[in-house]
Amino acid sequence: MQLRGRDVYRATLYTGILGIMLMFLVWPIVLTVRGGFVSSDGGFTLDYFFGEGTGVLRDPLYLRGLLNAFLIAVCTTLLCLIVTLPMAAIATKRDFPGKAAVSALVLVPLILPPFVGAIGLRAILGRTGSVNAFLQWTGILSPDHPGIDFLAGQFHLPLFGEFNGVFFAVVLMEALHLYPILYLNITASMANLDPSLDEAALNLGAGKWRRFFKCTLPLILPGIFAGSTIVFIWSFTELGTPLMFEYTDVTPVQVFYGLTEITSSQRPYALVVVMLVSALALYMLGKFAFGGRAYEMQSKAQHAQALKRLTGVKAFAAASLFIGITALAILPHIGVILNSLSGMTAGNDWYKTVLPQSLTTEHFEGMLQHSLAVPSIINSLIYALSAMVFAVILGLAIAYLTVRVKIRGGWILDTLGMLPLAVPGLVMAFGYVAMSLEWPFKPMSDFFAARGMDTVAGLLQVRGEAPNPLVFLIVAYTIRRLPYILRSAAAGLEQTSGQLEEAALNLGASLMTAIRRIVVPLILANLIAGAILVFAFAMLEVSDSLILAERAQHFPVTKAIWTLYNRLGDGQYIASAMGVWGMALLAVTLIGASVLMGKKLGAIFRV
Repeated sequence: MQLRGRDVYRATLYTGILGIMLMFLVWPIVLTVRGGFVSSDGGFTLDYFFGEGTGVLRDPLYLRGLLNAFLIAVCTTLLCLIVTLPMAAIATKRDFPGKAAVSALVLVPLILPPFVGAIGLRAILGRTGSVNAFLQWTGILSPDHPGIDFLAGQFHLPLFGEFNGVFFAVVLMEALHLYPILYLNITASMANLDPSLDEAALNLGAGKWRRFFKCTLPLILPGIFAGSTIVFIWSFTELGTPLMFEYTDVTPVQVFYGLTEITSSQRPYALVVVMLVSALALYMLGKFAFGGRAYEMQSKAQHAQALKRLTGVKAFAAASLFIGITALAILPHIGVILNSLSGMTAGNDWYKTVLPQSLTTEHFEGMLQHSLAVPSIINSLIYALSAMVFAVILGLAIAYLTVRVKIRGGWILDTLGMLPLAVPGLVMAFGYVAMSLEWPFKPMSDFFAARGMDTVAGLLQVRGEAPNPLVFLIVAYTIRRLPYILRSAAAGLEQTSGQLEEAALNLGASLMTAIRRIVVPLILANLIAGAILVFAFAMLEVSDSLILAERAQHFPVTKAIWTLYNRLGDGQYIASAMGVWGMALLAVTLIGASVLMGKKLGAIFRV
């Protein structure tokens, strides 16, 4: 009877979690997809895709935006692969002085969001930026030369036509931020290889390159695919970076500006559907084309791989590779820091100079007094902390049911929990806007508004007379960052025995008591690591923040940074100061997560 009651409780928990995931993950996607195919009279139509004058796939502007988004994703992924493959090979097969220190540097770019780094890169590469000042100082450019505008120059790509420098700046900024995700996945795959396979190939006379392409590469394809998928989808749908570079000729930015007509036109829905289908189609193509070619090892490694010790010039070259890539990755953010410290004694003390002529902390002081900056930080703290609490509860429950209980149908919860990694954040944010205009939120909002309860009605709106995005932002942050806590909790449960809580249950403890007193303390380090990652990335979430928050009093940090940067006067300097604050926050949290999870941190960033 006790066992039967426990099963009922677990089934009820399973049903409740499934309902939450269907409501706040699947339903917004369904509404978005449906919106692209519903005509004005409620029927089915393809006019928003192929119609004359209304079809997004017949509009050259939207087609160009889609092509640009695709090329950004392809170039970003390829650049990440070029950077990470040699780094991963060195990290897993070689040892050299200072390896632990320089390997830790690989995680640094993750704490530096490209949305913020774009501010620094513009200050460095602009016509009046540091690079041009350096070229004039060295005599490469004459003192009266107007400077090279690297962000506006035209470049030609074979088969694809002309692109301006902003395109390559977006690719560079995103690649320098995302390559650690690919590195973590590839190194994890390489570390699991059985070294006896490589030794057997060597004994048969295979050379270094032949062994890599015939033995190593096929075995690490799952890791390459997992990391590449995240990098591709992330860069394909990234909104913040092109927006900061004012690169409007790309689909995510077109969707962002198309939100102004969401209540009067279905074209924004169609554009989001095209982006979603494109991302999923490319994901499936890669899965069948590359993931299907992966080979499974018959056994685990029989002995640890012996690392070859590098000394002298080779050791210096290996360390220099890690240090050089990290230095390049943090260069834009150094620009943000310098911009936040740049004085304004002569209007702008960082103008046509390699470094600012004077430094000051007045912009940080101004940030603390600004009517938009501090409230946005407080808002983000509320949103992120709330999302962290809900994500921990939801992630732990899913992990417990799927890993410990192994409940029937648990794979559905696990798949839904990891789905936000594969679904573009921009699509999810757009879906929540659509959700606020449909059942059940629209009828509920109208009900409360009709009874004069405008505050409650505003909490159920994203667009309207007095919207308050509190509910939608917390839900969006929770769902979008759920995979981090889910994988972290699952890893902890897989490493601990279930005998202790079974003993507690047999002695009469309730399931919640066993989880609270036994399970949580055992995996507390994993939960803390996942929780601080949820909090940190929610604090600097871009797509949800830019799309769901309309009014200044509700702005999260990233929406405030974007708004301030586009204002005249000291706006860009205060935005830079806020960016530095955000970088410091992410640095502390990611270092904490890395210390708690160690080498298992990479599992959080796998599809």
